[in-house]
Amino acid sequence: MPGLFAGTSLERPVTCEVCQQPLDVCRCPRNREGRVVQPRQQTAAIRLEKRGKGKIVTLISGLDPVATSLPELLKKLKSSCGAGGAIADDAIQVQGDQREKVANQLRSMGYQVRVNVQR
Repeated sequence: MPGLFAGTSLERPVTCEVCQQPLDVCRCPRNREGRVVQPRQQTAAIRLEKRGKGKIVTLISGLDPVATSLPELLKKLKSSCGAGGAIADDAIQVQGDQREKVANQLRSMGYQVRVNVQR
């Protein structure tokens, strides 16, 4: 990747606006357009969904699937909840009513959280 002032004595690599590292070294989460998307800039919508045979699933949606590693996040959530889960349609599913545990875990990771409380 050519840097700024390419071909001159002032040439330097293009750096990330957040971490100031060269772009080939930067590990900041980026969306499809290449913009940095931090966890605090994303809002996770948490709700319950009833599946076949009366099974309840906690559904987490609204996270950028490119900037957020959904498989890694699923692994952490399953571990903290002690439940199974899956990823479908860019949403994370955790078995059972795990709204509070999931919300607390996501908040501790820096995400904004909106919990849909059903009555």
